[in-house]
Order: sequence, then structure tokens, then C-alpha cells
Amino acid sequence: MSYYFGKTLKLSFDEAVTKVTEDLKKSGFGIITEIDVRETLKKKLNVDFRKYKILGSCNPPYAYKALQAEDKIGLMLPCNVIVQELAEGRVEVAAIDPVASMAAVDNPKLRSVGEEVRAKLKAVIDNL
Repeated sequence: MSYYFGKTLKLSFDEAVTKVTEDLKKSGFGIITEIDVRETLKKKLNVDFRKYKILGSCNPPYAYKALQAEDKIGLMLPCNVIVQELAEGRVEVAAIDPVASMAAVDNPKLRSVGEEVRAKLKAVIDNL
């Protein structure tokens, strides 16, 4: 089982970040964290790295269902989506597969929530 699903786009990095953020919002996800990996690595290690952002996406109704089913599932939230520049004008967008990330938790109620979130995230990625 793969732990993510992704798609390569012919867009600039900034266009891809904007597009995936807007498309996630249309599907009920908000971005609650945004980590600029390139900037962080430059600041902390003084190394150059490709354009790479981690977007922490959250769909509050599903997060609430997951937390009701498993009180420590917050350790695996939010559902991360990455945007990374592969080459000029070529960007990969990938999302965590929540079913794969929660596979270690033996809770049938949680699995059904993960499957619903997986379907929504996969639809966003597939439609980019």
C-alpha cells in the first residue's frame, strides 16, 4: 500500500500552491499549517533546496469524527499535502493517504473516516 497519491502538473510552483489550496477549500479542507521547507532549510542549515511546501490540510467535520473515534489520532493530523518543484514549470502535488497513515491503529470506526477523507483528498489531487 502506498502512503500517498500525487500528480505532476505543468504550472509554476506558486500557481500550484494556489490551485491546490483553492481546490482543497472547495472540498471542505482548510490549510491550518504551511511549512516552507526551502526557507527553513536555508535558515537553519544554510543549504539550498528546491521549492517545497508542506500544507497541513484539515476538514473539521472529519477531524472531529476521527477524534471521537480515537482520542490520540491528533498525532496523525492534519492531512499533509506537499507541493514540490521538480523542474521549471513542473510541479508535483502529493497528499498523504489517511488510510495508510492510520493503518497502525486498529479501530474500524477510524478506518471508515480515513476512507472518506482518502476519497475526498484523492478527488482533489486527481482533478488538479
